[in-house]
Amino acid sequence: MKKTISILALSSVLIAGSALAAGFRIPEQSVDSTAKAGANVSSATGADMSYYNPANMSWAKDTYQVEMDVNYIRLNSITYTDNRNSQLNGYSKEENFLIPTFFLVSPDYNDFRFGLAMTAPYGLSKRWEQIFPRSTAEEYTLNVLEMNPTVSYKINHMFSVAGGVRFIYGTGKVSSHAAVPDTGTLSRDVDVDSFEFGYNLAISHTPNDDMNISVTYRSHVDLDLEGDVVMATTMGGAYAMETGGDVTIPAPAVLSVSLAYTFGPATVDLTWDRTFWSEYDAIEVNYDSPVMHPVLNQFFTSPIIKNWEDSSAYRIGLDYRLDGGVTLMAGFAYDETPVPTDTLGFELPDSNAWLYSLGFKYNLTEQLEVGFAYLYDYKESRTVVNGSPTSGINGEFTDSAAHLMSMGLKYDF
Repeated sequence: MKKTISILALSSVLIAGSALAAGFRIPEQSVDSTAKAGANVSSATGADMSYYNPANMSWAKDTYQVEMDVNYIRLNSITYTDNRNSQLNGYSKEENFLIPTFFLVSPDYNDFRFGLAMTAPYGLSKRWEQIFPRSTAEEYTLNVLEMNPTVSYKINHMFSVAGGVRFIYGTGKVSSHAAVPDTGTLSRDVDVDSFEFGYNLAISHTPNDDMNISVTYRSHVDLDLEGDVVMATTMGGAYAMETGGDVTIPAPAVLSVSLAYTFGPATVDLTWDRTFWSEYDAIEVNYDSPVMHPVLNQFFTSPIIKNWEDSSAYRIGLDYRLDGGVTLMAGFAYDETPVPTDTLGFELPDSNAWLYSLGFKYNLTEQLEVGFAYLYDYKESRTVVNGSPTSGINGEFTDSAAHLMSMGLKYDF
C-alpha cells in the first residue's frame, strides 16, 4: 500500500479526534466498561478483566470465559465560531464507527491463568470541509488494533500479580488542503502504518471477600511510522515532491489505581487513572532527501510543538445485582484534557469531558449472558486564541460530544 507523510499531517496521526476520553484514548472496550464509564478495574469479573485488570483473573471462576462485544460510536459535529470573520467558521462532519472486541480468560493451572484481549484502544476521525479548518485538518483518521496476551499468578488468597505483551498495529490516513487567493495552494496526504510492542502489569489485593484494591500499568509505546512523502504547491509555480520519511509519535503510558467494595448486592468501583501525555512534546519528520523548494521547506521541515500535559480521569462505577439473573450498571467520570491552548488545532479541538453511562446484563442460562450499555460523553465548550493574529485560531469550539453503545455476549465453558 502506498504511503505518504506530511509533517503537519503526522502531527495528528495519533490524535485523530477521539471523543471518548481526553486526548485520543478509548478506555471503553466492553459492555461493563461502557456501562461504568471506564470504572472497571478492581470490579472487573468477566472475561474483559484480561484487558482491564488481568490480576483479577486469579479470582475468576474455574472455567473458560469468553466475551465478544460490538461497540458503536457516533461523534457529533463540532462547531467552530471565529471571533474575527464569520467566513472562517466551520463544523466537522459527524462520524460513525463499529468496533468489535474480544476477551478470553482460562481456567486455573496451578495458580496460573492465561488471558487474551483484542481491542481498539486509540483512534477515530475528524474531518472538516470549510476553507479555514481544512487547511490543516481536511481529514484525520486513525485505526489502532491491539492484541494483548496476559498471564496472572495467585501468590496467595489475598494477592495476585499479572503481566502481558501488547502487540499494536496502527494505520493512519490524513489529508489537508490550503488555498490562498491570488497566491496558490498547498496539499498533503498520508496513508501510513506501524507495528509496535509494549507491556502491561497489574496487581490485585483482596483483604477480605468484599474489597479489592488494584493497580494496573500500560507501558509507553513509540509508534515509528514510515512511508513515502508527497508534498505539492502551486505557490510560485506548480511543484510536487516525493521522498521517503519517518516520524516517531508516542502513545503514552497509563497508570490506574482502583478500589472496589461490595455492599450486599451492590459493588462500587472508584478508579483514578493518569495518562502520561507529557511524552508528546513535539513532532519532527526525518526526510530521506533534502526539501529544496522554499515554500515546502518553510511549511514542512520545522518541528511542530505540542507540549501536552499529563492528565487525570476520575471514575465511579456501580453494579447492582437483582433477582432473576439481572445486573444493573451505571457510571460517571470526569476526564481532563491534556491539550494546552497554545497548541490546540482543528485536528483535535479537545476539552475537559463529563461522562454518564448506564447498562445491564442478563443471564439467559448459567453459561450464557447478554449485555447492553450506553455512554454519553459531553465535552465542555472551549475558547482558543493561539498562533498569529491572522492565521492562528481565534474562536470557540462548541457542540463536541459522543455517543457509545456496546452490545455483548459472554459464555463460560
